[in-house]
Amino acid sequence: MSIFAKDTSYTDADHKADVSVLHSLGYAQELERRMSTFSNFAISFSIICILSGGINSLAQGIAGAGGAAIGIGWPLGCLISGVFAIAMGQIASAFPTAGGLYHWSSILGNRFTGWLTAWLNLLGLITVLGAINVGTWGFFAGSIAPWFDIVTDTTTAAGFRNQIVFVAVITFAQALVNHFGIKTTAKLTDFSGYLIFATAIVLTLALFAFAAHWDISRLWTFANYSGDPTLNAANELKGDPIWPNKVSGLMVFLLGLLLPIYTITGYDASAHTAEETHKAALAAPRGMVSSVLWSSVFGYLMLVAFVLAIPNMDDAAKQGWNVFFWTLDGTLPVWLKNVLYVAIFVSQLLCGLATVTSASRMMYAFARDGGLPFSSVLKKVSASHRTPAAAIWTASVAAVLFVWGASMITIQGASAYSIVVSCTVIFIFFSFAVPISLAVLAYGDTWTKMGPWDLGKPLFCLFGILSVIAAIFIFFVGVQPPNDWALVITVGFVVLAGLIWKLFEEKRFQGPPIGDMIEKRKGEIAAAEQAVGEAPATGGLPETA
Repeated sequence: MSIFAKDTSYTDADHKADVSVLHSLGYAQELERRMSTFSNFAISFSIICILSGGINSLAQGIAGAGGAAIGIGWPLGCLISGVFAIAMGQIASAFPTAGGLYHWSSILGNRFTGWLTAWLNLLGLITVLGAINVGTWGFFAGSIAPWFDIVTDTTTAAGFRNQIVFVAVITFAQALVNHFGIKTTAKLTDFSGYLIFATAIVLTLALFAFAAHWDISRLWTFANYSGDPTLNAANELKGDPIWPNKVSGLMVFLLGLLLPIYTITGYDASAHTAEETHKAALAAPRGMVSSVLWSSVFGYLMLVAFVLAIPNMDDAAKQGWNVFFWTLDGTLPVWLKNVLYVAIFVSQLLCGLATVTSASRMMYAFARDGGLPFSSVLKKVSASHRTPAAAIWTASVAAVLFVWGASMITIQGASAYSIVVSCTVIFIFFSFAVPISLAVLAYGDTWTKMGPWDLGKPLFCLFGILSVIAAIFIFFVGVQPPNDWALVITVGFVVLAGLIWKLFEEKRFQGPPIGDMIEKRKGEIAAAEQAVGEAPATGGLPETA
């Protein structure tokens, strides 16, 4: 079935089969299973949101290696993300649970690998939620705020206050929608999927149509704008280039790969919402792979059109983070530009909405196995809305506090916020690589039961090994100047996590249910489902108790 087709074939038998799989993994159907195949795709597609990262992070490519950062770098970065998505799809099909990555690492490895993966993914999701909403503020500041004379210069007290208030307000709204149920959230992310497609198509066609000329050679022409103090004078770094240190042309190109790699992530949301998805063992892997594929294709067409529409590449590099607005101001009619600004802004708001969903499901899944402080509260599911309400609000508040606190701290002249955000990509991809590497080692040994979405051992192992190599590459690129503090933070996190595990968690944390523990949970599963009004499903564990 196409991901674009409406899911009208989901029957009671299908629901019972989904619930039975969940019971076999030791969990109750507490969350409401309302998401269609398209909704599962749309939530990942909305988080990837080429109209968010693809626009807000443009300076990483344009002010680094120039046009080749898009023409050559974007497909390469998307290929890296695709490798991860394909490998993760195989595992998601076998273990379709909320907070999937944590569960995968625990089952395929051990309690420590699961615990570590959970923290890597959860911290990455919370910081990326903050980064997405700060990026939305940045877009709002450059597009819509001037209509109302709103102060947006964050180096001033008024501008900084406006940024924090803006992030807090939109995060509150995103959490509120999530609180009231997956049905409303899914409808909005479905709308977001169509909106992203439509806006990207209109923006692409408009840029092609109004470009002064089509200089195709830009797409493979390399530049090296690193270390030039005359560039980026218009950006918030007050004259410092995006890449302040002079590095080789190869390195500045590799640094520019952070644009597609940062943008094409978030597809793990399809796994995190597996317990709310129809026929999740097939829909979740399809959602991950399809979201990466369509984002890569439409993002590439949009950014190619953008590069061709730039009046002058050297002048564009001087704009820094302002390059998108500078190009549209000099290319498109005012009315069309403003319509696109509104559509892009709404898409970015819905990107944050979907990220709240993903982060809260990870937190909920980890908490129900006792992995977090106050787990007894964070694992609670609202009986009226069938959502993990405490996890939703905790993840949202944590993201706002991160933005507020980190933005006030500077380390050697750089914002702690920007330093930690650079770690986000590393944390996220490490949380992908750990279960993938464990799956490669366990395939055919301790892991013998595959899901319906099965690549076969040779192909899966190939994608698995490529994923691990890609994760090492992302770490290497991610800790290069000006992100060198990311190395300290990443190593510090691993050391701290090891100490906490040995001193406190090794004896306390039991991990997800396996073996006899699943059988012993029959009563708990039945009670949990009764508490939220889930109808008993024949063939599941509770009915055999």
